[in-house]
Amino acid sequence: MIDVKDLKQDIPASVVVFFVALPLCLGVALASGAPLFSGLIAGIVGGIVVGAISGSRLGVSGPAAGLTVIVLAAIETLESFQVFLLAVLLGGLLQILLGALRAGILGYFFPSSVINGMLTGIGLIIVLKQIPYAFGLDESISMVEEGMLSAVHPGVLIISLMSLALLVAWESPQVKRLKWVGAIPGPVVAVATAVVLALLFARTGELELHASQLVSVPVASGFNEFLSLFTLPDFTQINNPAVWSVAVTIAVVASLETLLSVEAIDKMDPLKRTTPTNRELVAQGVGNSFSGLIGGLPVTQVIVRSSVNLQTGARSKASTICHGILLLVCVATLPTWLNMIPLGVLAAVLILTGYKLAKPALFKKMWAAGLEQFLPFAITVSGVVFTDLLTGVGLGMAAAIFALLRRNYLNSHFLHKKQGTEEGNRPRINLRLAEEVTFLNKGAIRKELSEIPDNAHVILDKRNCVYMNHDIAETIDGFIATASARNIEVEVIERQAVVPIWEERNSRAA
Repeated sequence: MIDVKDLKQDIPASVVVFFVALPLCLGVALASGAPLFSGLIAGIVGGIVVGAISGSRLGVSGPAAGLTVIVLAAIETLESFQVFLLAVLLGGLLQILLGALRAGILGYFFPSSVINGMLTGIGLIIVLKQIPYAFGLDESISMVEEGMLSAVHPGVLIISLMSLALLVAWESPQVKRLKWVGAIPGPVVAVATAVVLALLFARTGELELHASQLVSVPVASGFNEFLSLFTLPDFTQINNPAVWSVAVTIAVVASLETLLSVEAIDKMDPLKRTTPTNRELVAQGVGNSFSGLIGGLPVTQVIVRSSVNLQTGARSKASTICHGILLLVCVATLPTWLNMIPLGVLAAVLILTGYKLAKPALFKKMWAAGLEQFLPFAITVSGVVFTDLLTGVGLGMAAAIFALLRRNYLNSHFLHKKQGTEEGNRPRINLRLAEEVTFLNKGAIRKELSEIPDNAHVILDKRNCVYMNHDIAETIDGFIATASARNIEVEVIERQAVVPIWEERNSRAA
């Protein structure tokens, strides 16, 4: 699956993903109320372990922001991080079981309008979440008392704007034409420039960055102290029902987030490759089991890092694995150097990534596709932004299903109707049922039958009907039973035998 020819694109992409993944791993751990190092462990495992087993070419796994609320609540409920790690390990084993049971097919049932809405919502969240880092806002400052502008750190703002300008310029056709320049990823140039600026600002009083405005990686004084950062689960709680409850929650939510990410990234893949979803669930399960075993947070395939991976030119999963190796090497050997990187430049990288996911052109495209596409899209975007990922997707799916039911109610492709007159101006109505008629068509058929005028001659043609749902048959029988009271003559042309659709297809195949 890894082609040596792709490494010239995969390795630079892995460097960019590494720079994006590093603060995200720390941020997710901080938001989850877990040790910061646990987020880094999850990032390393997601890159190396999951990347090696997964069949996804572009997907990147690691600690997910969508799980922070679940993780925070679980740690508080279980009252111990070590007990929580046991739940992560068990959740991973359950994911392996889901993969073995071929549950990966669930990802195929999400319409493109919902997937696009999820990506757009995530893009907006990325932009909104990075604004404080881009402006260098200090949480200790009261925005009400001091005002927004007075809270902005000028040094961080300069770095953020400079980084954003570099990133945009690096993607311009003029720069891409310069082979020796275009070969260096824009985010790498932006990070290097930002570090230099931060060092220069350190010599001034006003522009000098605070420690909270820089990356913060735990620094171990030696190998033994580095090993002490890893934590084992508390296996004595294996019979605790609360542990299993958390494990099931992690397995289900992490699997759904992974399948959504797989569907979204496959959709954006310029080569249109398809990820084997059952294998992906197994890979995620192995990753979660291993992460829980050594003290890491739960992992999923994550859209932010996967999108960055795709947009920076990755071609195979070598990029994912290399980014995990970079995390491991740098966290183990270069934590002091990593702590020199300003958060402002990472915010600029993510803001541009978020913009690419939520381009205004996409809103126009979805609007042009009609309300049946736009409404699930818009509802998903709003749900993801104002609630959380899974709630937003659930709302979008509900809207998509409603649109489907409405279309089935309005659409008469399952019922072909012809009207005419007979002698004495008696209405003649031909109703020809299509090959498949399901319960979704019940409302529309009842509407058509209720509009048939009195004294009409109705010809109900079932010859093409291969499958008829029981509800539809009941509706038609009810109409026939009451037709005489309205002086309606009903003539039924039956198919020789109405059989279940799968039996019909089997007979055709034979």
